[in-house]
Amino acid sequence: MTASDDVLAQSALTRPLVWSGFRQMVPISLFVLVFGAAFGLAALQHGLDTPWAVLMSSAVFAGAAQFAVLDLWGPQVPLLPLALTVFAINARHLLMGATLYPWLRQLPPAQRYGVMALVSDSNWALSMQALGRGQPGLGLLLGGGLALWVFWIVGTVLGTQVGSLIADARRWGLDMVMGCFLLAMVVGGEKNLRMLLIWVVAAGASIAAFRWLPENSHVVTGTLAGGLLGLLWKEENDER
Repeated sequence: MTASDDVLAQSALTRPLVWSGFRQMVPISLFVLVFGAAFGLAALQHGLDTPWAVLMSSAVFAGAAQFAVLDLWGPQVPLLPLALTVFAINARHLLMGATLYPWLRQLPPAQRYGVMALVSDSNWALSMQALGRGQPGLGLLLGGGLALWVFWIVGTVLGTQVGSLIADARRWGLDMVMGCFLLAMVVGGEKNLRMLLIWVVAAGASIAAFRWLPENSHVVTGTLAGGLLGLLWKEENDER
């Protein structure tokens, strides 16, 4: 089997693969439900009613960006700062898309962009781990994204109704769940000097930006620093 055949096999997007991806992501989605509820409550407190809060979660599907937008919400919404804030927080998706491109380009445009609309940190990490092992990953990406999306919306609805019960997720340590999950993905992934230095540079740049640059810029800074190092320092099999 040639390399192109391997890529085609890994790009498979069948119902069984999507359903398997959905089931794999359900455990982490339960924590996403809690944060969705926290967002629903916060949205009400900032003047959004339930239909608008649910519409935002359905259409935007970006937790950190949605929380940040609430700080700008009011009778007069500053559209340009709002758009720039959302872009800055979600700019890492540009690099996520770039890492997935060899497999996504095998799909028709409608499927390609439909899959990318549901990409988040956790299902991207699991998908890249599967692809790195030579296994199909796009079904996991889409199915996992659907699970996260559904639980995020359900959580938002719950938050507008009974959100006061979990108003402070940090009190229970739930704000650490996603970070621990992604750390587990890193530990279980490829291990070599190149990957170690990429993560060290990304983490160092993000910490520096968190301390000395504007709010939320650490997300973009860390992503770009690690991504650029990975781009400049190619693996040996990429150079051939």
